[in-house]
Amino acid sequence: MADAEYTNIWMRPERPARGPKPAYSRAQIAEAAVRIADAEGAEAVTMRRIAAEIGAGAMSLYRYVPSRDDLIVLVADRLQGEIDLDGVPSGDWRADLTRYAHEVRAMWLRHPWVATVHRSLLAPGPNQLRLIERVMGVLDPCLSIDENLGLMAILNGYVESAAREEVSRAEEVRRSGLSEPEWLARSYPYVERLLSSGDYPIFTKIATDTRHLRLGRDDQFRYGLERVLDCIAAALPPTPPRRERREDHDD
Repeated sequence: MADAEYTNIWMRPERPARGPKPAYSRAQIAEAAVRIADAEGAEAVTMRRIAAEIGAGAMSLYRYVPSRDDLIVLVADRLQGEIDLDGVPSGDWRADLTRYAHEVRAMWLRHPWVATVHRSLLAPGPNQLRLIERVMGVLDPCLSIDENLGLMAILNGYVESAAREEVSRAEEVRRSGLSEPEWLARSYPYVERLLSSGDYPIFTKIATDTRHLRLGRDDQFRYGLERVLDCIAAALPPTPPRRERREDHDD
């Protein structure tokens, strides 16, 4: 049964109509939470820890952020605010979506713990709304909203999957205490056994023939992104032919 008393944090006024001016803002609290997570991991982000970071009493913060769920909403929106899409849509859909994809990946790499923070389309904040308007606006002139949503889901799925894999791998390497080449080398004896068995021809092609896995991470991301954009291009309506100008026939 739905909570009849639930109120989205974006519906609550940040500054009360009466009484003293708040000493802190939601933006300050979200910023402190991000700093803590960057330094110590998302699990370290508690109201008590945030209060210590900004010099407030722990209980007093609940006046600004009533619950941890509300805090997650604020932090998620704060992260969306790092994605710079000024000037989008520009009229060049491929350039716009390429820029968006790289901005999202960069945000993930700056804040690897973002995998634990879930955004909600049911409660988008101001930064997420700005992104929706700009990114969805790229293809809006030529597609229905349903087609637009479907293609953006494909793009976001690729970007977030690739970024999640990248941060997960980096965390595994960090926990191992090895360099990345040393970490990879641990698997070589097992891979060689699989190859020599002759039982796995497709895996053998992946291990020995593919050039993709030999690319650096930036190039791997670009390669996959280009394939996704090619799929989007195939779903777009054809560009109508340019009408010949009357003067073209007057010569």
